[in-house]
Amino acid sequence: VVPGETALAFYKAKNPTDKPIIGISTYNVIPFEAGQYFNKIQCFCFEEQRLNPQEEVDMPVFFYIDPEFVDDPKMAKVDLITLSYTFFEAKEGQTIPLPGYQ
Repeated sequence: VVPGETALAFYKAKNPTDKPIIGISTYNVIPFEAGQYFNKIQCFCFEEQRLNPQEEVDMPVFFYIDPEFVDDPKMAKVDLITLSYTFFEAKEGQTIPLPGYQ
């Protein structure tokens, strides 16, 4: 991915159970310091996802790396940024609080 240019990636998720699952995703960027330059435009992680029994889906992420990334001396040796997701089942009737808000 060239900093400043948009990119599209897909993550595969599968529900291996015999019941539908409604889940949510959280993401992580490695190295941690590069996270400030990673910008998601559209992401499956913005909403809950329903996966039917045995269903496998490709979930898109539309993103870009801020062009200021190349001017940051702390990023000089960074040539690989890893974006990973954890998909877990949402508990019905519960809402997830936003960090820093009450």
